[in-house]
Amino acid sequence: MDRRQFMKNVGLGTALIGAGGLVTAPACGSGPANAATGTASGGADDQVLFIGDDIAIAQTQYGKVQGYILNNVYTFLGIPYGADTSGKNRFMPPQKPEPWTGTRPALFYGNCAPQNMKNKWGNNYYTFSDHWNYYDVSEDCLCLNVWTPALADGKKRPVLVWLHGGGFTSGNGIEQDGYHGENLSRAGDIVFCSINHRLGPIGFSDLSAVGGEKYKDSGNVGMLDIVAALQWVHDNIANFGGDPDNVTIIGQSGGGAKVCITAAMPGAKGLVHKAVALSGSSIGAMDQKVSRKIGEYILKEAGLTAAQIDKLQEIPWEEYLEIANRASARYWKEQGTEGRRGGFSPVADGRNIPIGQFYSAENSANAPQIPMIFCTTFHEMSPNRGDASLESITKEGVVEKIKARYGDKSEAIVDAYAKCFPDKRPIELWALISSSRAGVVRSANAKLAQGQPVYVAWFGWCPPLFDNRMRAFHCLDICFWFKNTDRMYTHTGGGRVPRALSDKMSEALLNFMRKGDPNGGTLPTWPKYTEANGEVMILDNTCEVKNDPDREARKAFGEA
Repeated sequence: MDRRQFMKNVGLGTALIGAGGLVTAPACGSGPANAATGTASGGADDQVLFIGDDIAIAQTQYGKVQGYILNNVYTFLGIPYGADTSGKNRFMPPQKPEPWTGTRPALFYGNCAPQNMKNKWGNNYYTFSDHWNYYDVSEDCLCLNVWTPALADGKKRPVLVWLHGGGFTSGNGIEQDGYHGENLSRAGDIVFCSINHRLGPIGFSDLSAVGGEKYKDSGNVGMLDIVAALQWVHDNIANFGGDPDNVTIIGQSGGGAKVCITAAMPGAKGLVHKAVALSGSSIGAMDQKVSRKIGEYILKEAGLTAAQIDKLQEIPWEEYLEIANRASARYWKEQGTEGRRGGFSPVADGRNIPIGQFYSAENSANAPQIPMIFCTTFHEMSPNRGDASLESITKEGVVEKIKARYGDKSEAIVDAYAKCFPDKRPIELWALISSSRAGVVRSANAKLAQGQPVYVAWFGWCPPLFDNRMRAFHCLDICFWFKNTDRMYTHTGGGRVPRALSDKMSEALLNFMRKGDPNGGTLPTWPKYTEANGEVMILDNTCEVKNDPDREARKAFGEA
């Protein structure tokens, strides 16, 4: 049995793991009508999954969809919010899906967006820890998933929309088990959505310089997909028990940057009401002078003239990715920056995405003005999960390791971090240095210009795995926000200790979704962020607020 089939077979089984181990639902009553509502009483061994012709049927503007009920949560997977993006739709803004007759099954995740699928599971340590979930890959990828406690019951539940990580080039809405929406939906009585959208060269090839008016939006279609998904949520989510006027977007890593960009897009105004950016942020998009030049290089690499540009829509996507990536590499090499990673990310075109700083007064007028939470982890880039020998590295050794990046500043940087964090060993200092908060502090300070509430967190909990070498790594906090620490046990170890922190963090997220303020739960009082004090909530076994604890250390980089 290959891995893909195995994952399909166990997909429902792993979904049975809830916040405290196995979660059970009431048993089915005497007939389908009772099962459809999930109402009946029972014990620990009673039925948890309900699926049938008249169970979990929801209406969308394009037709009915059939999901299932698992652990008292209605689940719908792979619902189309846009049309197939292949052929004439490639590089074009998303089109609406064709309506369908009858009832469409929404029982399994939709296609992943085109991306490089080679060596996805190549590293043994990371394959074990993250065990990536990838399914069929195609340009017919504009789909979303919904978890909800009830359907069309008139109740206005807050809605959470998850934007996955992977930079702008890889990933999908269920890439890790920690992305699953069931537990948070049930615990918080909210609607949880996650989406797939176009990525990489398919989503961000700016052909406007060589393709003219027809291709004017080509550099941003991946972000326009996100706006289209939010429009679908606005138009349909009431049928899934949600409130279209209370939508929070949340994303991590590249998804955090997508959150920041979406929160600056005129097209998202009125569709988004709160935002949470985890381990990724952005206050500006790609210079269109650069993106357009890369577009010219793509056309040359494909051996086409401007008059033949439509032929780029006919090339198989695997081949197009290779052409576009070669073109980008050649462009950066000729600029003297060989090795720069790609050139495919959202573009500051002045129409879909503003030019300059996102949250400036002039750019805020036509964009969502909403409260935001920013969070990073202590050890985003911990260097030694798979190399035990680095645990004993000396302070001098760390200086040598970072010289390639920081040169003559290296010793001063290590000294500054050692002074701010005197209890940390050299390997931990190295991880902190590699995970500097400078970017997120910049983003939080910029966001303050809107006059909207800003909250900042710093996640420091370290899992007792790999001899404690994992530390508070990039992606770890996701499953805490979503009450999935037992589901994502290869990140946390599972059990009551991480679950206790998850309860506090998810409670704060739910409060923020409801009222734009994370306070009111079991975390200490979480003050609004100010540039002067740099208030940050430390998330660990003991949670506490500190005032910019690494500010002096960051100054060693040349910025605070």
